[in-house]
Amino acid sequence: MSRILWFDSVGGASGDMILAALIDLGADAAALNAALESLGAAHIRIETHPHSDHGLHGLRVHVEAHEHAHGHDAHAHAPHRHLPEITRLIEAAALPDAAKRRAVAVFTRLAEAEARVHATTPDRIHFHEVGALDAIADIAGACLALDLLRIEAVGFAPLPMGHGTITCAHGVIPNPAPGTVELLKGLPVVTVDEPHELVTPTGAALLSTWRSLAAVPEGATMQATGHGFGTRALRGRPNLLRATLFETAAPAATADDACLVIETNLDDTTPELVGALLQRLMAGGAYDAFATGIQMKKQRPGVLLTVLCAPERRATLVDLIFRESTTFGVREHLTRRTMLDREIREVSTIHGPVRIKVGRWQGRAITASPEYDDCLRCADAAGVAVRTVYEAAVAAARAAGFIDA
Repeated sequence: MSRILWFDSVGGASGDMILAALIDLGADAAALNAALESLGAAHIRIETHPHSDHGLHGLRVHVEAHEHAHGHDAHAHAPHRHLPEITRLIEAAALPDAAKRRAVAVFTRLAEAEARVHATTPDRIHFHEVGALDAIADIAGACLALDLLRIEAVGFAPLPMGHGTITCAHGVIPNPAPGTVELLKGLPVVTVDEPHELVTPTGAALLSTWRSLAAVPEGATMQATGHGFGTRALRGRPNLLRATLFETAAPAATADDACLVIETNLDDTTPELVGALLQRLMAGGAYDAFATGIQMKKQRPGVLLTVLCAPERRATLVDLIFRESTTFGVREHLTRRTMLDREIREVSTIHGPVRIKVGRWQGRAITASPEYDDCLRCADAAGVAVRTVYEAAVAAARAAGFIDA
């Protein structure tokens, strides 16, 4: 059985509307709040409110967020952030790996779109409003909600585009915003008689990054719906985004099933540059990137650079390889991945709390891997070996029943 999510919008799509629709569909708001509190030194909380519009009922979401270091006025003076900093925040958070990958991919896609608009590179883009903690929470929270709902494929009907002009940090510009236009190029849209920004860059980045279906598969059965409402009152339509959960008997074809392998041999790129390239490839959305020592022609030592990624990340990662290395070409082939279902749990050890990544196969928890950063933190605080904390965490996971005997 495969779980598919389909979005229908009459009022647009924004980060908070997507998050509200997913919570109304059944994503646990308490679990979202617990995970989002780990996004840096900040207070973050999702508040949900029932809402009705044009006879339809659902939820509105408000994200309360402020950075402890800036006091109570932090939201009004939210710092602008660049992609590497946002990536570090997400990677350090207590989120499942799949949710982290999705959230980093969304921000990377957003940075790429803004970079094209401003004729610069993704790492130099600062995110204005979307860099504030509440918007980071929208994106990370929506990606986590997708994980909690066990969604395997996402699609959406044509998105409504308003007309006129909008005012942003750069002044008065045409509606939709240039970043939104870049994100939705090649995707289904429809113009409606509303003089407002209906699809925000955050909403466009989430939906365009998630999309792996052009239509609901034949034979899919409808299971549940969720309604997420925006805050603006529109002229003649509800400000509504509907999320519908479908199930299919056969597995859905998703971007996670297929894996693209990109390779190249390097014998004239210094180790420092290879290390920098590996970091940028991971920040650019690669599942994994690594270098293997090889012997090349004329007895020269070199490295085999290997990148694993979703097929839709190809253009970005090939561009990085050509710009950041000395190679004249790459090799590519598609393969498929089989992965364990994963969840993050926490155990208590005598050295402190440690998060555990639990892997499930055919419904059974067969492996558990402590988070290295937690083990290192506890080991430094207790003055013991990292291995000691690691083994204590595995034993605690078995004792708690997180691993099936």
